[in-house]
Formats: sequence, C-alpha cells, structure tokens
Amino acid sequence: APPRGRRAGPCAHPARGAGAGSGSAGGAGRRRSGSAAGDMERLVERLEKAVERLETVCQGSGRCGDGSSAEVAQYVQAFDALLAGPVAEYMKISKEIGGEVQMHAEMVHAGLMSERALLVMASQHQQPAENAFATLLKPISDQIQVVQNLREKNRGSKVFNHLSAVSESIPALGWVAMAPKPGPYVKEMTDAAMFYTNRILKEYKDVDKKHVDWVKAYLNIWTDLQAYIKEYHTTGLSWSKTGPVATEGAKSASGGPAGVAPPPPGPPPPPAPAPSSSSTDDSASRSALFAQINRGEGITSGLRHVSDDMKTHKNPALKNQGGPVRSGPKPFTAPKPACAAGNPSSVTSPKAPPLLELEGKKWRVENQENAANLVISDTELKQVAYVFKCTNSTLQIKGKINSITLDNCKKLGLVFDDVVGIVEIINSRDVKVQVMGKVPTISINKTDGCHVYLSKNSLDCEIVSAKSSEMNVLIPTEGGDFTEFPVPEQFKTVWNGQKLVTTVTEIAG
Repeated sequence: APPRGRRAGPCAHPARGAGAGSGSAGGAGRRRSGSAAGDMERLVERLEKAVERLETVCQGSGRCGDGSSAEVAQYVQAFDALLAGPVAEYMKISKEIGGEVQMHAEMVHAGLMSERALLVMASQHQQPAENAFATLLKPISDQIQVVQNLREKNRGSKVFNHLSAVSESIPALGWVAMAPKPGPYVKEMTDAAMFYTNRILKEYKDVDKKHVDWVKAYLNIWTDLQAYIKEYHTTGLSWSKTGPVATEGAKSASGGPAGVAPPPPGPPPPPAPAPSSSSTDDSASRSALFAQINRGEGITSGLRHVSDDMKTHKNPALKNQGGPVRSGPKPFTAPKPACAAGNPSSVTSPKAPPLLELEGKKWRVENQENAANLVISDTELKQVAYVFKCTNSTLQIKGKINSITLDNCKKLGLVFDDVVGIVEIINSRDVKVQVMGKVPTISINKTDGCHVYLSKNSLDCEIVSAKSSEMNVLIPTEGGDFTEFPVPEQFKTVWNGQKLVTTVTEIAG
C-alpha cells in the first residue's frame, strides 16, 4: 500500500511514519532471500492495510481530527490514554529494535485498535445476545491468532523470547469476553509471559538496555490495562443502557472499511420487557422513605402522644384485656431432627465429585479425600494449578509450572518441582509443602498449621504470611535432614515520634 500522510493524534500509529517502519522491515526480509522473505513482506503489507482501515474508521468516528471528545465515552477516552502512553512507548522501542519485534508490535497494535472499536460500540449499544457477541469478538480473536502464528513461524529467530512473551500474553485482549473477573484473567495471561521476559532481562541486562526498556514498556501495557479494567469494567465489559442492541450489522456500519457497504443487519432484537408495577412501587417507596429521612427532626412530628393511662407498665390491668393479636413473624426455631435417622440425605448436602483435570491452562484438583497418590506430570510452563477443598491427600506436581494455589485444604501434602511465579496457601489447615526445585515466593494467608520444606536451590525464596499461625520453615542440612525454624506470629509496635516501628517479640516463635 502506498504511504499516505496521517493526521496527528492518538489514532495515528505512534511508532510509524507514513509506513516507513514496515517498509524497512520488509527490506530486511528481502535481504534474507527465499520464500520466507516474500511471505514476511506480504504479511507486512496486509498488516499496513488493516491498520490504515482501522485508522480510517477511527477518524470517521470522531476520535481523530476535529471530532469533539465529548462524544466519546469516558472509558473509551481512558483506553485512548493507554494507547497514547505505554502502548506508544512499546511501539517506539519495538521500532528501534526492528525486525520481527517491530512486526509483532504492529500486530499487537492492530489487535488493540480492534478492541477499541468494540469499546466504542459498547459505549453506544446495549449488550447483544451471546451468539451475536461471539461474532463481534471475531476480529480480536483473529488478530490474537495472527500474533501467535508469527511466533510459530519464527522459532529459530534470535528474538524468539520476545515473540514468545508477546504470544503467551496476547490472549489478554480477550478480557472483553470474560465475566465476572476480567482483571484477574489479564493478570493470569501476563504471568504467562514472565518466564520469557525474565530470559530477555537476563540476556540483555548488561548488553543492550533497549531490550530491558522493551520488557518494561510491554509489561506496563498489561499492568495499566488491569487498572483500567478495575476502574471501568470490574465485572465485565460495560455496555450502554440505552441505544440499539449491538449486532454484526451495527459493527460493520461503524467499524468496517471505508467505501464498503455493510452487510444486512441481523434480525431485530426482541422488545424490552415492560417495567413491572412492583419495581415501580419499590422505587416510589424508596423515594418516600428518603424524603421522610431528610426531614431531620421534623420526622417525629407525626407521632401520636401516649398518655400514662395507655402505658401497660403503669396500668397492669391493660395486660389482661384482649387486644389485637400480633401477626408478626415467629421467632426462629431449629427444625426437629425426627426424620434425620431415617433419611440422612435430607439433612446433609451432597458432596461434590472429586476432580483432577486440565481446563485450558489451569489444572483443577478439587474435592479429593483420602487420595494418597495424586500426580500431575504432563505440565507446561504456562499452566497453573488450583487445589480446592482437598482433605487428607497428597499431590505431586512434576515439571515446571507457572503458579500453584491451595484453597480451603486440610491435611494436604504438596510436593512440586519448580514454580516460576508464586505458591499461595489460603484458608487452609495442617498443610505441608515441599519444594524439590526452585520457587521465588510462597504466600501463606489465613492458614493454621503450615510446614514448608525448602530445597537447597530454593533457600532464597521469599515467604510472605498474614493472619496465620503455627508456621514452620524447614531448611535442609548437609546430612539430608531438615532443621525447623518457626515463623514469627507475635509482633511489638511502638511509636518512635515520627512513625510506627514494628519488631518481632522475643516470644514470637
């Protein structure tokens, strides 16, 4: 596509001027020779065209040029600030590095622009049906696939760690389809990139600071995105309460390439249900209640004075007179266990079935009881393990995994090889955890009775504890045994005239 002048503003690509960046990447590809270079060049040209179409749509929607920012929803403006901040920095450094890193950044930017188009639609339309929403998400999912394909086609690249970090975390763009916790989903995807970003930092720390800055800029995108989601889309993508229901036709009309007629819209949405009288009555009742409260001291003006002859404690005879029968609710009484022996199922809730399965990237181990030989062996670095409500059982996790969480477990033994993220132990009791390889952090929260057995390679592990008791860390000795050290539970806090100073008490162990 011939280069064209672009207007300045958040929609103009922050890391490219009139297509020059991609042209240089294409030239580098041609110098490599071979069919791979031709494929790379064609891919860059297609990406250029896609970005140009997205920017054309952006200009037409009033975001760029002379359009008034008042017409753009607040959360769309906040997303534009993210594009102009960490995304622009990431694009700038990626262009300086060049090659596949720059091409990958172009693809990431295209995915973010597709996401912005969806946010604009959500700010102007009501939430569509599930099948229609899946169609609206397709441009984002397609772009995620494009990003991941570039990594797969360049496994021999010198910047393979860069490509892998982006490919492992780019599914975070799918947060718009996650409910009710889109923020934690983005964090999970970001954690999947940490293995490769740590490799980059180790490789380039003392060699080329530009790559270190690239890591920081890229991770800042997802960190800022989590803060953005927490503020504007805490439980899921926020849709407008007014306007038409979003359809594929509406998307094409506002987000399709310029000059192309949109496809016919889908069937009209079902009519909105008429407001029920009960909801109207409730609203009126609440309004009346608040009006009464706001009267202040005048609220007692309508109360009737009770004279002495009407008070039962001064006129005992009134207690014996027949009066209106109280019709309020009866006090709570525990049900009689008369039929409990004959029908125990009526008083005990059914137990959830035991579970040990891989769901996407998460190993789920749930409701296991008296299971002595649970093993997870086919692990990958991007996977996490979630262990929930397991009792009197042992679990071994082989290989390297991203993170492990123990939640609501009792008398559980956990043995694992390597964790690149964190091991979390929450709401549990009498848990024993043994590290065979390395783990950077172990978190213990609301847990009573926890023994952590460290290996020689994990002695630099950080152990963070809160609201827990009976914690012990066991350190290996030269003879193969372990020496036990208690984790302090009692602290002393004093004011030194400027701040609070907290120290461990002498009897803390």
